[in-house]
Amino acid sequence: MTPAEIQQAADTLWQAAQHGRPVAPLRDSWPAMNIENAYAIQQRNITRQLANGARRVGCKIGLTSTAVQRQLGVDQPDFGVLLDTMAFGDSEPIPVSALAQPKIEAEIAFVLRDDLAMPLPTLADAIRAIDYALPALEIVGSRIADWNIRITDTVADNASSGAFVLGTTPRSLSDFDPRLCGMVMTRRGEPVSTGAGAACLGHPLNAVLWLARTMVRMGTPLRAGELILSGALGPMVSVAPGDVIEARINGLGQVRAVFQAESAEEKQQ
Repeated sequence: MTPAEIQQAADTLWQAAQHGRPVAPLRDSWPAMNIENAYAIQQRNITRQLANGARRVGCKIGLTSTAVQRQLGVDQPDFGVLLDTMAFGDSEPIPVSALAQPKIEAEIAFVLRDDLAMPLPTLADAIRAIDYALPALEIVGSRIADWNIRITDTVADNASSGAFVLGTTPRSLSDFDPRLCGMVMTRRGEPVSTGAGAACLGHPLNAVLWLARTMVRMGTPLRAGELILSGALGPMVSVAPGDVIEARINGLGQVRAVFQAESAEEKQQ
């Protein structure tokens, strides 16, 4: 893709987000788009949001399930940038109208105490750099109509990022096993998704290491204080206005997302 085409694709996604109207898959309009082009498109819109006052607070890792990787024809994860405008507190009402075809998944979040900026971070470097972990819910969203995505569509769309909710029970890595911890996600008390840390690239720290190395290679290393959403522990589920979703992760705690019910005006639309 030419620089002009990359800008056109970024503008298409930007307008879709601004007006809440999903667009056709980018691959239909730009069939030559590759992964590098897709990350360039992602970065154009992140830069635009930063210029508008948003702040980078970390990164999310997507495509950590081998089944989903096979579905999209890739053999590695992808990443998106987390901004402060995406963050919601535990049980804080979340306006569904501000989300794009939302789905939700439970994850382990890691917060860094130190930078991971060395040329080739090792697993030991990643473990040493992590300050603590938190239970998290990621609300993914797509500006692509009907979630009709392939790898380039989702990467360009900031890895289908939407919002996230963090729990309030920080745990040291020595206090729990990220690979073995089981997860149950419920909707108003009814189980809707189950899984464990091993579902995330075999171990959530494998995902953290992949991200650390990728960000160094791209010249934007992970920094102290940043948050890492390490990937889904179980299947994602759709959400609707009025839903209350809670995830419990053994040894780590629980976190709840509350989605605002529709107003009378929204119901009439």
